[in-house]
Amino acid sequence: MNTLDLFSGCGGMTLGFTWAGFKSVLASDIDENCEKTFDTNFPNVPFLCGDLSTFKKEDFDQHVNGQNVDIIIGGPPCQGFSLANKLRNKVAEDPRNRLFYEFIKTINWYNPKAFVMENVKGLLSMQAGEVIKQIIKEFEEAGNSGYTVRLKVLKASDFGVPQSRERVIVIGIRNDLNVIPEFPEKKYAKEVTVDEAISDLPIIAAGQGTEKQKYGKKEQNAYQSFMRKNSKSVSNHIAMKHTERLIARFQAIQPGKNLLDVWDTHGAVQRGNPAVKSVVKFSQNNLRLHGNKPAPTVAASFQSNFIHPYLDRNFTAREGARLQSFPDDFLFEGMRTKMSWEKGLSQYQQIGNAVPPLLAYEIALKIKEVLENGNIENGLEKEPFLQFNEPRIIHHD
Repeated sequence: MNTLDLFSGCGGMTLGFTWAGFKSVLASDIDENCEKTFDTNFPNVPFLCGDLSTFKKEDFDQHVNGQNVDIIIGGPPCQGFSLANKLRNKVAEDPRNRLFYEFIKTINWYNPKAFVMENVKGLLSMQAGEVIKQIIKEFEEAGNSGYTVRLKVLKASDFGVPQSRERVIVIGIRNDLNVIPEFPEKKYAKEVTVDEAISDLPIIAAGQGTEKQKYGKKEQNAYQSFMRKNSKSVSNHIAMKHTERLIARFQAIQPGKNLLDVWDTHGAVQRGNPAVKSVVKFSQNNLRLHGNKPAPTVAASFQSNFIHPYLDRNFTAREGARLQSFPDDFLFEGMRTKMSWEKGLSQYQQIGNAVPPLLAYEIALKIKEVLENGNIENGLEKEPFLQFNEPRIIHHD
């Protein structure tokens, strides 16, 4: 079956569906750095870069080239939906939140068997639930015969991702197929921890690392074996440079604690006046992760949000990618970090914005099962990946 991937970002959902046996016939996103990353990892998939609202069906048809579009997948930009956004109840006034209508427009064009939309959990609470009701209503009336629509909040760590990320997944199946959407059930009894995800990567201090490195040690568990399956070296594993003041702050922060816990002695200072403390406190900054637990949500800002469990530095892009379940042979392009005035998404932002591929994989498998074979019940496996049917990435040269 074929997918059409909207708001694809760097390709997290695309990768998961590819692992499950789907073929992507076209992907689209507005960001040029996402396009570079996507093209590197999916060289055989056409990519339309630009504002989705500016494209016509002919633009899509040129690349789809007569192939069936069985499933449309994607995650419309969620800035206006996020619980972190205090203005989230002004959804109707935010043009970004109308981009899901572009999603519906594409459904109307191709009348796919099914669709999958991923979004933040805050979507459910907007305007006391009225927004999600409207979205579901629009989906139910889309296409030639309408869709049966269901939604569920899925937790990534239930499916082998070393992260407690929760996301709303909306699935619709075309009414004439007479099938009810189903969601994957929790797959693993044991969660993958931060240590289990990254402990085999080269140990580097702030400012260290090269573009390609040897592993230095063997994989220590099944998750690491899965991450390293098709890779002989590590890329995107370069640590950011830190000032002595910042390193001293990190040294003072214990696992599970953040900047606010050491504010009196290590708080931020005003730019250009280090003798004066900043009056702005960021509660999400500089959280030192526990090595023996899954990570919290890896957001686009994780380059400053997270401190390594044992090293006095922020995470590298590759460490963040491991927490998102991107394998080591998935390469990230574009700038590693960026200043606010620079255009395009950095590697860190691409990673944090992505749908974890392993979560997407489980969603894809369930859709495939329902469309082809009905429901298949999965019991809990005692150890992650011991019985895992290891998917493979589309290789690049």
